[in-house]
Amino acid sequence: MIIVIFVLVLWYGGLFFQSFFLHRYAAHQVFTMSKTMERITFVLTWIFQGSSYLSAYGYGIMHRMHHAYTDTEKDPHSPSHDPNMFAMMWKTKTIYQDINLQRIDVDQRFTKNVPQWATFDKFAGSRFSRLLWIGLYILFFVYFATAWWQWLLLPMTFLMAPIHGVIINWFGHIYGYVNYQMKNTSKNLFRFDFLMMGEGYHNNHHKYASRANFGIKWYEIDMTYLIIRVLDAVGVIQLKPIKVRK
Repeated sequence: MIIVIFVLVLWYGGLFFQSFFLHRYAAHQVFTMSKTMERITFVLTWIFQGSSYLSAYGYGIMHRMHHAYTDTEKDPHSPSHDPNMFAMMWKTKTIYQDINLQRIDVDQRFTKNVPQWATFDKFAGSRFSRLLWIGLYILFFVYFATAWWQWLLLPMTFLMAPIHGVIINWFGHIYGYVNYQMKNTSKNLFRFDFLMMGEGYHNNHHKYASRANFGIKWYEIDMTYLIIRVLDAVGVIQLKPIKVRK
């Protein structure tokens, strides 16, 4: 039971910071926070993503590219141009690393105001950091695993962020339903997104990329957005006002 709880904490903890910090803050900037809070969130993202830590800078730029080039050959991750999910994941990893290591030129529209903490990212994304987390996960399983099947969950702890990414970027462009007919293949994976904390409302998000709440229909409950509302209410972050189109 302890192992299952541990994996769930890593799943939803890592997913929350990927959605809250990397996606909605770094890429889309639907809210603001102080520099101190930003640094604290960098560290919390590292703690919960562990061995699969993603930098806000690399993720933010790559995700903006995804929106600009959705389902074209320039899309960093698209089922329309990658033969399978593993090929897509490898392509995504390569582009992500190229951005972080500044091996490619990136259009300035993708880099504007994307948060960056280069010294921390250098450590948090290092081989040493990733192997340290992997070692800690293995030790945790050694001490608390009580059945052989629990060891099958161990690889998930190593690769949480890529697993979250492939669910949205592969399956979220193949399976599900749409609220909006668009010139891309984005889908809403679930009517109630219990698994991805709101990230599964991918079609809604592609329609309204700068909207903090990914849910549209009454039953599309965005758990990450509810937490964002609480953090805004207590002053930890500041939600940006919604722009009404005339």
